[in-house]
Amino acid sequence: MSMPKGFKSTHGYATVSEIENGLDYRAIAQVMCDEGFQMNHATARNIFLRAMQKIAVSICQIYKLPLNNENISRIAKDPRFQCSIVDLLGEV
Repeated sequence: MSMPKGFKSTHGYATVSEIENGLDYRAIAQVMCDEGFQMNHATARNIFLRAMQKIAVSICQIYKLPLNNENISRIAKDPRFQCSIVDLLGEV
């Protein structure tokens, strides 16, 4: 039996290649392991997405968008949203 096809994002996937000093999930997990924290790339991704979801909740409240898990998850996974957060943090 073949593996099921995964979800293909409407707006592509976020990449770190255009971000100066950006790390991918595997590199983040390796740094964490080197620091003494056991972590794999999937855990690094999940932690990152949870942080993006917390920001997305605040954005939804500001713009009075519906606060449901589907909407928040969709926004948090959107590479355009992630890149805009990187830009905002770069300005701070």
